[in-house]
Amino acid sequence: MIAEQFDVFFFDLDGTIYLGDALLPEVRPSLERLRKMGKTIRFLTNDPRPSRSQIVERLRAFNLDVATEEVITSGWATVRYIQQQGYSSLFLLGSPNLRAEMLDALPGVSIDGEQCVEAVVVGYDDDVKLKDVNTAVQLIEKGATFIATNGDPSFPMPTGRSLATGSLVQAVQVATGRRPVVIGKPSPTIFRIAAEGLPSNARIVMIGDSPNADILGAHLMGYTAILVSQTPVRFPSKWDFRTPDATIPSLACLFEQGWAVREWKRPSFPWPERVEPGVAAIVFDHDGNVLLVKRRDNGLWGLPSGHVEVGETVEEAVRREVLEETGLVVRVERLVGVYSDPVSQVFQYPSGDIIHFITLSFLCTIAGGTLRANEEESVACGFFKPAELPQDMLPMHPSWLEDALADRRCAFIR
Repeated sequence: MIAEQFDVFFFDLDGTIYLGDALLPEVRPSLERLRKMGKTIRFLTNDPRPSRSQIVERLRAFNLDVATEEVITSGWATVRYIQQQGYSSLFLLGSPNLRAEMLDALPGVSIDGEQCVEAVVVGYDDDVKLKDVNTAVQLIEKGATFIATNGDPSFPMPTGRSLATGSLVQAVQVATGRRPVVIGKPSPTIFRIAAEGLPSNARIVMIGDSPNADILGAHLMGYTAILVSQTPVRFPSKWDFRTPDATIPSLACLFEQGWAVREWKRPSFPWPERVEPGVAAIVFDHDGNVLLVKRRDNGLWGLPSGHVEVGETVEEAVRREVLEETGLVVRVERLVGVYSDPVSQVFQYPSGDIIHFITLSFLCTIAGGTLRANEEESVACGFFKPAELPQDMLPMHPSWLEDALADRRCAFIR
């Protein structure tokens, strides 16, 4: 049975342990049975508003035996992160409970500073004022680290959806142009803090009801992830990090025979935040040599390539990228191929962006211009014999070149 396969059980709260004011079926006997088996239990919630003691009181009201140390809120995980980073002055957008927990756990740390603070923490509270959001923006612009307790943009209410932390975070992010350090699920930070003090070889499983927070977050950490749901969820790609390793209708299934858990094997690419269109140019000179650019950001040789900007056709994007990177004017002859292999086309940038590109590769010919490297984007550029390409090339570009050469040979035969 599943319960015997793991040493540590991380549980989401709302939707997994309780739903609103009601404890979900089979939760109490399942937790009691896990404890009798000697299993370690942690409860992880992205709600930054309540203190850990308030969560414990709520769980004990359901007749659940829970210790404060077993509860990890995104607010408490933020407190631990601040302790680890050694910040001494903060500006907080958050609930009175989070503020009180910070004051108790961070003696000597200034939390109400509005000038020259080291970090700005964006959480959530119904009484947050626009003036405070503006202060947060201005402090981040002056150099303060931008920390978000979590990124959930909204949560359901009986009357409809309500704003959550992520909405405030996005407002500050848009205003500052800065990415926050996100603490809550699916960020690995909250999982690392929840795993503090556990044996390094502990077999950990995450059980929750959200593919985008619980399942994705666990898989980013390399943990097995189980979804609690009456209906299975499926994603188009077998590589999708949000696909659970098992789906169970209730926690009672942890102790029943016949429920299988797949082994999570993390793909070799990082999980992308979004998919974007890209273009690449395969440019030959009169001697059949191919144009390559050595990129400044990663030091690798590759075909001239880049983004498609708003309002551009892909052919306009190809011509612009080649001109910007090499100074050459090209004619776009024809499409060679469309490529989207995540193993080679998911890129992680110093800014923190992780993007999966769908790249349209075009065969181009030279129409004018003067060859020169763009100092902002490239170290060098030049023409190479297809049989003598540099060793340090972007991994996917040689195969795109092969497709173009095959296409050219077919054209010559015709």
